[in-house]
Amino acid sequence: MTGKRRELSDSTPLLGYPQPLQHYTPFSSSLLEMAATTTTVDSAPLRSVFLGVDVGTGSARAGLFDENGKLLGSSSSPIQIWKDGDCVEQSSTDIWHAICAAVKSACSLANVAGKEVKGLGFAATCSLVAVDADGSPVTVSWSGDSRRNVIVWMDHRAVEQAERINSCNSPVLQYCGGSLSPEMEPPKLLWVKENLQESWSMVFRWMDLSDWLSYRATGDDTRSLCTTVCKWTYLGHAHMQKVNEKDSRDMEACGWDDDFWEEIGLGDLVDGHHAKIGRSVAFPGHPLGSGLTPAAAKELGLVSGIPVGTSLIDAHAGGVGVMESVPQLDSETKECDNEAICHRMVLVCGTSTCHMAISRSKLFIPGVWGPFWSAMVPEYWLTEGGQSATGALLDHVVENHVASPHLANRAASRNISVYELLNNILETMMLDLKCPFLAALTEDTHVLPDYHGNRSPIADPKSKGMVCGFTLDTSEKQLALLYLATVQGIAYGTRHIVEHCNAHGHNIDTILACGGLAKNPLFIQEHADIIGCPIILPRENESVLLGASILGAVAAKKFSSLNEAMRAMNAAGQVIHPSKDPKVKKFHDAKYRIFRELYEQQLSHRSIMAQALA
Repeated sequence: MTGKRRELSDSTPLLGYPQPLQHYTPFSSSLLEMAATTTTVDSAPLRSVFLGVDVGTGSARAGLFDENGKLLGSSSSPIQIWKDGDCVEQSSTDIWHAICAAVKSACSLANVAGKEVKGLGFAATCSLVAVDADGSPVTVSWSGDSRRNVIVWMDHRAVEQAERINSCNSPVLQYCGGSLSPEMEPPKLLWVKENLQESWSMVFRWMDLSDWLSYRATGDDTRSLCTTVCKWTYLGHAHMQKVNEKDSRDMEACGWDDDFWEEIGLGDLVDGHHAKIGRSVAFPGHPLGSGLTPAAAKELGLVSGIPVGTSLIDAHAGGVGVMESVPQLDSETKECDNEAICHRMVLVCGTSTCHMAISRSKLFIPGVWGPFWSAMVPEYWLTEGGQSATGALLDHVVENHVASPHLANRAASRNISVYELLNNILETMMLDLKCPFLAALTEDTHVLPDYHGNRSPIADPKSKGMVCGFTLDTSEKQLALLYLATVQGIAYGTRHIVEHCNAHGHNIDTILACGGLAKNPLFIQEHADIIGCPIILPRENESVLLGASILGAVAAKKFSSLNEAMRAMNAAGQVIHPSKDPKVKKFHDAKYRIFRELYEQQLSHRSIMAQALA
């Protein structure tokens, strides 16, 4: 974030973008200091400021926005993570402390008084939290460490449980693309019951992380339609005929399929009207309880009673923060707007990438999660594709290369990111080798980016990454080529998802992108060229934080609905168009064909080895 609004005609590259896995304050400290000198809390009139909190994989972040969706300031605080093979765990206590630090820091840096914050919303990864009747953490770890009560979204310990659940062929699975991922909650719950029986008996509430955050802030146990529908098999469309979105009261949970829970061996979660997994649900942005509790307000440095909106998963908050960030045309009718939004797909690009598209009618797409009713935008059906490792994969590829330490030192000496330096190296190589265009540098290097399985559209958690074209070269230039080929492989994966969705009823022709990777101009340009449609970046870089703040604005009744708030607080920034050079399209079409063949070859290899070991 440069502090200056980007006009639609601004084609200046987004240089100085951060590394994709980290979380960043979008204002430099000097800009914040400059802003702080222009006004003081005591002298400035009270504003209507909305606070968004986002808990990602590596940090908790807080962002403050005005009613037009303009970022006033933000801050982040790291959170602890434990990794042991397929097990990835965190601490809800540690996360809450990080949130409190980030909120206080953001308010201080942005010069916002606690009494100016009129609404609060939470977003978080779809991680699983376990607490007892007192709200204290219950361990979900082999270690027995009581702090480790969160199974992180990327944890793959429950692959075998997911396979067993999918073999049941329950009707609820058709609303998850035909099968559950081990990243969803039922397989993880089954794993805990089968492996940590003492913990299982102690848990009083199982919650998605963003629901736990809103519960911790308000004491209200109402769950979000976003989390329950997308990650718990809750059938949100059970409410279609029973409630109008404008009547946003919490609703008795009538969308649980009790037969499903009984069939997979988790029938005890049905007890007490589903008390452990959610007795009531609400649309995102619904005001919870009596707002922020006095205890939570003191910890956060805010005022008690501030409205807190029902939460969203972080990627879905990104969707809310960017879905309406399109250039404003002269006099389009509102009727057209309702249909136009269905032609867009949002890429929320960070550690992983989520692909969000909505429709007025439900579309069943094999291998793609959904259709989820009202899980992101009320009264629309959500289709959710995804890639489990994108920013994480680029970090892995770069950091594990022998040239990485020297490259990192060179980048640090220039005060730029490793990825900006790699992009510069590629530009130089293109000129030196007289390549017709930058992408052509990888004609001999091909990457299947399934290092953490394939989430969509193949839905194969056992899929592995593949690289074709290695040599004995270990130079920085070779690393740059591998990096570019990996970026392209990720983009081919997105093209596969878009084509698959369009073949099953969608009509996606515009991409909107946000998240850390969206700040990398090479990443975005390769996606535009490979998918073949324009990519719109939002005015504000911090779309997930904006989406979370929109929940607070809706809870505070600043807007009558989430849809209205999105239109008011979203705004377009730079638009990146695909190359008009037909040679670029021909090149990517050829590489895409190889990309698709790599997975077919892997299946063949898997079969050959299975027969050999039979």
